[in-house]
Amino acid sequence: MIRGVIFDIDNTLTDFMRTKRAAVDAAVEMMIDAGLEADKETMKEKIMDLYFAEGVEDQRIFDKILKKELGRIDMRILAAGIVGYRRAKHGTFALYPHVSPVLFELRKMGIKMIVLSDAPKLEVWLRIVGLGLHHHFEDIITSEDSGARKPDPRPFRAAMKVLGTTPAETLMVGDWPERDIVGAKKLGIKAAWAKYGDTFGTEPGKSGADYELDDIGQLPGIIRKENGC
Repeated sequence: MIRGVIFDIDNTLTDFMRTKRAAVDAAVEMMIDAGLEADKETMKEKIMDLYFAEGVEDQRIFDKILKKELGRIDMRILAAGIVGYRRAKHGTFALYPHVSPVLFELRKMGIKMIVLSDAPKLEVWLRIVGLGLHHHFEDIITSEDSGARKPDPRPFRAAMKVLGTTPAETLMVGDWPERDIVGAKKLGIKAAWAKYGDTFGTEPGKSGADYELDDIGQLPGIIRKENGC
């Protein structure tokens, strides 16, 4: 019987990469306006490549790209990039369709929920609170709490400790098979792959998950099935 659900957030509850690309687009436009001599599309790709190499949560990515391109940090250009990025990020950050009603429905079913992310804890809380989701979750667990990143078992165990559930009573929902699904299955936790948020080109049927979601709206039905309702 499922009594608790562990959610990843980026590309599971929110369309994170769409927001990231829109924010980078705006940042590059403002940096060019502030004096950066660069082709917009080429610079966008360089920044995204650097994000993928350094980590999509890297807070100093514009410092690094300016050092790489100019050999120094131009504060005017850096400030323009940060302002453009922040404005676009806040303007485009949104939930996937059906997320809010699903969370409300799970609460009505008595399901406890928690967020498990490799992103910095404050950044995750800012996203959760900014989207008005903070009342749904028991807590947020990150590597800052467990000392490890997914798929290491420690963050999953920390999440279950908060939920008060065993692996057999827990369901993991995430978009990244190699981290979310593998980490859950190592501990005997059932897993649902958020196929709608996949950014890795994972083939359907190859995620290793017990369930594959075309839409998060399928989740309550899966839990009812697991619970024999």
